Amino acid sequence: MDNIAHSASTMLVSRWPFYVFLAGSMFCLLSSSTCHLFCCHSHKLNIFLLRIDYTGITLMIITSFFPPIYYIFQCEPHWQSIYIGGVTAIGIFTVVTLFTPSLSAGKYRGFRALLFCSMGLFGLVPAVHAVIVNWTNPKCDTILAYESAMALFYLTGAAFYISRIPERLKPGWFDLAGHSHQIFHVFVVLGALAHYGAALVFLDYRDKVGCDTNL
Repeated sequence: MDNIAHSASTMLVSRWPFYVFLAGSMFCLLSSSTCHLFCCHSHKLNIFLLRIDYTGITLMIITSFFPPIYYIFQCEPHWQSIYIGGVTAIGIFTVVTLFTPSLSAGKYRGFRALLFCSMGLFGLVPAVHAVIVNWTNPKCDTILAYESAMALFYLTGAAFYISRIPERLKPGWFDLAGHSHQIFHVFVVLGALAHYGAALVFLDYRDKVGCDTNL
C-alpha cells in the first residue's frame, strides 16, 4: 500500500498548462506577423489588425501565467483558481478595451499601457505568496529571480510603448525597424520566457514530489 501511495504522489503531472501557454504564444506571433504584413492595406484594416496584434500580446501574457500558477499551487486548488481567474479577468478586460472604439483613442494610450502593466505585475502576487509559504525551499531564489525578471521585462516594454522612444526622438528614422512597437513585442516575449523558465522549475518539482510537500 505504501508503494502504491508513493507511486501516485510521484506520477507525472498534467502538461495542459504548457500547451495553453504555447498556443497563446503562437497566436501572438501569428497575429503580429499578420498585422505587420497586411496593415498597409487600408486604414480600416490597419486599425483592426492592430487590435488583433495587441490581443495576441494580451493572450500570450495571460497564458504565460498558467504553467507557474498551476504547478506551484497544484496542491492548493483554491489559490490556483483565484490567481488564474484573476489574470484571465484582467486579460479579458484588456481585450474588451482594445475593441472598444471610444477607448481606442490616442488619449487612452496610457490607460491601455496600464492594463498591460497590471497583467505583468499581477505575476508578483502569486510569486510573493509562493516565496512566503516556501521560504526555506532552495528553489525559491531561482523562482523569485525568474518572476522578478518577468515583471521587469513587461514594465520595460510598457515604458517603450508609452514613451514612443526612439521614434519620438528621431522621426522617420525608425519607420521600418527599431521603433517602440517592435521593442514592446521583444520585451513581452522575454517576459513570457521568464515565466516559462519558472514553470520548468515548478514542473520538475511536481513531477518528483507531487503534493507531499510545499514547493
